[in-house]
Amino acid sequence: MTINAENSVVSLEYTLTQPGQSDILDSNKGGAPLQFITGKGHIIPGLEKALVGMKKGESSDILVQVVDAYGEINPEAFQTLPKEQFEGIELQEGMKLYGQGENGQTVQVVVKSFNDTEVTIDFNHPLAGKDLLFSVTIADAREATADEAMTGQLACDDIGGCCSTSTTNSHNSGGCCGGGHCH
Repeated sequence: MTINAENSVVSLEYTLTQPGQSDILDSNKGGAPLQFITGKGHIIPGLEKALVGMKKGESSDILVQVVDAYGEINPEAFQTLPKEQFEGIELQEGMKLYGQGENGQTVQVVVKSFNDTEVTIDFNHPLAGKDLLFSVTIADAREATADEAMTGQLACDDIGGCCSTSTTNSHNSGGCCGGGHCH
C-alpha cells in the first residue's frame, strides 16, 4: 500500500541527525516502530509530507527544514524566575527540567543561565531552530480503520500489543516525531 496524506497507518523506523553531523539525536532502530495515522498532526509536517507516496519496505533520507519541523527559536519562550523556585535542585546550565504547562501538560525546559537570585529557562522545543535529517524505513503501511480515521487514535492489535511511542526525546508524549496512542 502507498502512504496517503490522510488516514494511512504508518509504522516507521528512523534515525534522526542534523544535516552534516553524525551525532544521533533520536532513533528507534532495533526497537518497536513508531506508529501514527497520517493527516492527524501526530508527527512534524515536513516528515509527514515526505512520507506520502512511500511504500512498505522503502527507505529514504529526508531533510526537514526548520520551518516544517519545530520552527525557529522563539525569543519570547525564555523566562526568568526567582531562584527560590528551584530550591533543592543543583542547577547546571543546559540541564533539562520538566514542569507543567498552561493546560496541565508536561513541558520540558532548559536552564539557560542562573545567578544567586534568578534562573533563566527556555521553553523552546530542544530541536527548535534546527534542520533535521531523518533516515527512515517504512516497516508497514495500511489504511486506517473507520474508528481510527474518526478518532485519530490507533487501535491495539489482536495479541494485545499497542503502538509504540518510545523514543529518547519527547515531543508531546510521542518522541520527537510525535506518535499515536492506543486506548
